[in-house]
Amino acid sequence: MDVKAVSRFAATFVTDTTNPPAPRPRRLRRGRYDLVEVADMIIALICFAALNAMLANENARHHGHHAAGLLVLLAFVDCAPLALRTRFPLSAWAFSAAALIWTSVVIPPRSLGGPGFPVAGALVYALCLYAVTVRCRPRIVIAAAAVTVAGAGFIDPRSTPQAVFVAGIPILLGVVVLVRRSGARQLEEQERRHSGERALLEERQRIARELHDVVAHHMSVIAIQAEAAPYKTADPPPELVESFGEIRASALAGLTELRRVLGVLRTDGQDTAPQPGLADLDALLDSARSGGVSVTVTRGENPVPLPAGVDLSAYRIVQEALSNAIRHAPGSHVQVHVAYRPDGLALEVRNDAGPAASSAVPVLVVSGARAAEGGHGLVGMRERATMLGGGLEAGPTGDGGFRVTAVLPVSPPEEAP
Repeated sequence: MDVKAVSRFAATFVTDTTNPPAPRPRRLRRGRYDLVEVADMIIALICFAALNAMLANENARHHGHHAAGLLVLLAFVDCAPLALRTRFPLSAWAFSAAALIWTSVVIPPRSLGGPGFPVAGALVYALCLYAVTVRCRPRIVIAAAAVTVAGAGFIDPRSTPQAVFVAGIPILLGVVVLVRRSGARQLEEQERRHSGERALLEERQRIARELHDVVAHHMSVIAIQAEAAPYKTADPPPELVESFGEIRASALAGLTELRRVLGVLRTDGQDTAPQPGLADLDALLDSARSGGVSVTVTRGENPVPLPAGVDLSAYRIVQEALSNAIRHAPGSHVQVHVAYRPDGLALEVRNDAGPAASSAVPVLVVSGARAAEGGHGLVGMRERATMLGGGLEAGPTGDGGFRVTAVLPVSPPEEAP
């Protein structure tokens, strides 16, 4: 015989292979004492006294065929399992079932002229079966119910309907308790998850507010310094004044967009302006031209209304592509093409090498998590396109320039072809 198999079989009854007991409410505990275990001890004593008295009376009525000590032992083994059901529910149930069968063998039910099984012993058995239902696995509960019906048929075939009732009530109550506990655990898990998500959202809001305050401060300083710089020099050249004016305008525009995006997270609940879209493309191109690149744009025929998310993402993609061209290929020529398709919007932003060929093309890994330059612009453009169910490709061209193409569907991702 396999020793490990025997050990596992023994562990089934020693440790019950059950779920750990549910924590008792405070009202059911008094310090180290579990009031449920105390109640089990009291009920076991009451059942022991009642069963012993019943067996003694029935034995005396039938001319005292059985010794008094045997009756006391039978009453004890029938009721003692109740004291163990909290710690060892499966062992207590097995002990109670064996005790009832042994009682029926020693004292046949018909010899006592009473019911097919002792009532006090059946009560103990039902309470142990309830503990098995609440604590043990479903396959063990089904096996216990089958053993109950089979054992009742062995003790007294007439008691089979009663056994079904005795087994059905505690099992039904146990299932109801399990369902309630499962629902309570799910609610607790949802509360913990929502609490974590709420804490994460609050932390993100805090970081966003701090980012807004820090960046807004520095952008405001840049705008003020750019406005005051021409007055620090006598008779400044018009080109210098114009350059500082453009710097100030760019700083104010960036500050405005920053407040649009992050201002809603501030606690004072300030109003936010609408997000930009392709309708503001001309202003964006003028800003890029003032940044040192020449830009031409071509638009497809039959423009269609775009959802707000698609319109904003298209604007941001073009904005980031132009920023990359200004940063990595100053003085280059940029071509922007916007095409309206029946199923979506196609964008293409291409720049040539520009005068500084060595720095014209940034080395970027678009499909990865970051760019070689350390920025996140192309990754952010790809995330915007993927979020809408579209796609984005970016890479160097054969003439030393760089090209960004994106396709954005006009329907949500789950409805996109």
